[in-house]
Amino acid sequence: MRAPAFWWTTPPSLTARLLQPLATLYSAATLRRMRRPGTRVGCPVICVGNFTGGGAGKTPTALLLANLLIARGERPVFLSRGYGGSVRFATRVDPSRHSSAEVGDEPLLLVRAAPTIVSRDRVAGAAKALEAGASVIIMDDGLQNPDIEKTLTLAVIDGRSGFGNGLAHPAGPLRADAALQASRVNAVVLIGPGEAGAHAAALTGLPVIRAELTPSPEAAAHIAGRRVFAMAGIGLPDKFRATLRACGAEIVGEHIVADHAPYSASDLERVAATAASLDALVATTTKDKVRIGADLPHALRGRLVVVDVTLVPVEGMDRLNGLLDACLSASASG
Repeated sequence: MRAPAFWWTTPPSLTARLLQPLATLYSAATLRRMRRPGTRVGCPVICVGNFTGGGAGKTPTALLLANLLIARGERPVFLSRGYGGSVRFATRVDPSRHSSAEVGDEPLLLVRAAPTIVSRDRVAGAAKALEAGASVIIMDDGLQNPDIEKTLTLAVIDGRSGFGNGLAHPAGPLRADAALQASRVNAVVLIGPGEAGAHAAALTGLPVIRAELTPSPEAAAHIAGRRVFAMAGIGLPDKFRATLRACGAEIVGEHIVADHAPYSASDLERVAATAASLDALVATTTKDKVRIGADLPHALRGRLVVVDVTLVPVEGMDRLNGLLDACLSASASG
């Protein structure tokens, strides 16, 4: 499902206010679940989550952490629920044989950096990660999941959207009361500029690490000064639009679908035809590309540009390194 527009309207709209009683119940149930004790799994567990629904930037943050840990000589293994995938048991992702329909789209991005386990049962997934040689587990999402005891928890906040109208599902984007969720978090990663995100980060009272999503120079050069047709199925499509504009592209049309939504061959044919009629390239995200797959319609070949982005810390790197040091040393002493 795509997030409704009223989630991002401040002050909260009448629709949001009417849904607030349901939001109170939803928030209470989530917080009750979060308080359950988790299982200690035998290695440090770093959870990258967010206070709201998808789109804040968890996966780029998880990839940044993996690179930092590998540079320290650690053996990180990602643990993901595999949202949108069909596998029901703990599975090590193999990109040569697994599709996004089986393991989800984000695990196919994560596995490029480190071994990745998909499991709806996080404890079983952690056991599989240890079998894969993990010295540290990175959970991509899982702040609201209590099954595993976390050593370090980072929550990601999008600078442009922050906490939206400040209400919980279904009245707003929060998964539960923000202040109470923050009590389970060690620090926030604030991605991109924006008053909404800065305000949300300040509300948590937590240490802040600021970062920016930077497009690859090759993709940026390819679309600079060009007409592009944007195609994306991510949590916050405005972030992709902003990236394209920052690269100097002119957006002349778009095909925006729900986060994790699959693309059919007819979808891709229509996008290609529309882009051709507009004399435009088709720009998409790396996450969307793994759902599209390698078998592109002929009309899309040579027209599709994948705009890859990397998370680059701009403030608080010493703080992040300190948190990683404490996480790893706590496990070693425990």
